[in-house]
Amino acid sequence: MRITRADKSVLSDWWFTVDRLMLVGLMLLMGAGVVLSLAASPPIAEKLGLEQFHFVRRHIALLVPAFAIMFAVSTLTPKQIRRASLVIFLVGIVLMLGILFIGPEVKGAKRWLPLGQFSLQPSEFVKPAFIVLTAWLFNESQKRKDVPGLELAILLYAVFALLLVLQPDFGQTLLISIVWGALFFMAGINMIWIVALIALGVAGLISAYIMLPHVASRIDRFLDPASGDTYQSDRSLESFLRGGWFGRGPGEGTVKDVLPDSHTDFIFAVAAEEYGLIACLILLTLFAFVVLRGLSKASQEPDGFIRHAVAGLVMLFGLQTLINMAVNVGLLPAKGMTLPFISYGGSSMLAMALTMGFTLGLTRRRPMAGRMKHPASAAHDRDHAEARGQTA
Repeated sequence: MRITRADKSVLSDWWFTVDRLMLVGLMLLMGAGVVLSLAASPPIAEKLGLEQFHFVRRHIALLVPAFAIMFAVSTLTPKQIRRASLVIFLVGIVLMLGILFIGPEVKGAKRWLPLGQFSLQPSEFVKPAFIVLTAWLFNESQKRKDVPGLELAILLYAVFALLLVLQPDFGQTLLISIVWGALFFMAGINMIWIVALIALGVAGLISAYIMLPHVASRIDRFLDPASGDTYQSDRSLESFLRGGWFGRGPGEGTVKDVLPDSHTDFIFAVAAEEYGLIACLILLTLFAFVVLRGLSKASQEPDGFIRHAVAGLVMLFGLQTLINMAVNVGLLPAKGMTLPFISYGGSSMLAMALTMGFTLGLTRRRPMAGRMKHPASAAHDRDHAEARGQTA
């Protein structure tokens, strides 16, 4: 079927307005995820007594709903994306609250909602919705003094961060705090607030270190490897040395045989050992391209809400990537954070598809008429109109 501009269907409209370069970058990452799943997951499946390609098949199967979500969400208008985010945020917060009381405890945390053979992690879906709503509230606080946008944005952050801490999930708390703080800064809020928030964040980290033994243990092991077990981090770092520039070859790696999380948190280490540093740099370039493309689109956007939302969403995508890769090369303590579209994980895959679907939808080309102008552009137009009036 050939798509033409004369066709007035939703698919045609989407195809000729979506950022196809970003879309190609995301599709390449999904393809890379399948290749690395073939490399990393069979040994894990065998250890668990499952069929060798159990996780590979599930990873491929998840790509279908992931792409469907990304496509469906990217066809929405900015107003529809905002409304969808509100619904997702409210439902997700209710589920997160419920899990604290009735959810199963896995590895000392309550984060998952059992759904038959699958488990859903609501916080993953709340993240992009939270970013969109926060961007809208910050933008409203700039435009309208009668709207308590700043206060509501702080309230949303407090509720979401508190529920993440109670799970506990400090990695995700840190991630959304950084992105929220960046949006806070972009909104042009008074620097006193910025300093206060930084001080509050530092105080929170110190409190977590003092009051929570497992947090202190991770930080201590990172700063002084001799103080505890650093087995996973050590094996991950070794995989980069063994792989060299071009890798040992597909299926020739050994790190996947000894790391329990090689198909999720440490899949980047598997890529390094089997395909080499060149492949890792190509993968990093793909991620960087998507992030920089998104930030470039955001910088050109005249609508304040869209500008902030796109910047926040690609920062979420980029920072999660950066944290995962930094953990794999020993630059950060283990966080339990997946590599977007590469690591195995249903909730992570679908939620990241939602995140990038929002991004694609907000960056689609639209007629300039009726779109909110950048404040500086609007002021210039007013001055120009006044000058013409005075001349007349």
